[in-house]
Amino acid sequence: MQSFLGFASYYRNHIKNFAHITSSLYKLCSKDVVFEITKERRDAYERIKYELTNAPVLILPDFELPFKLYIDAACSQGLGAALHQRQIVDGEPREGVICYISRQLKDSEARYGPPRLNVYV
Repeated sequence: MQSFLGFASYYRNHIKNFAHITSSLYKLCSKDVVFEITKERRDAYERIKYELTNAPVLILPDFELPFKLYIDAACSQGLGAALHQRQIVDGEPREGVICYISRQLKDSEARYGPPRLNVYV
């Protein structure tokens, strides 16, 4: 499991909500946890496999254009953000993803309220 998570983590910037999806799998790697494959863990494993093979194509940033930063800190599992930019592609404006960023919350951070987490992101 650790090898799979290490491999998947290399592509974490390509997968939206990576930390949230993999949180149950990371808990499985802890010392005091019984290695048991539950439906939640199986679903998380399958979702990451799917996301690795179907991740959206990321675009290169154009530093002459404005960026949009979307943040998500409302969930109790992790923090997430996505950096987008509207670019002209084939003569039409399209918004594309430059990168995704996510991480799990530490135990102390899990007690923060959504406004504080949004500032923290």
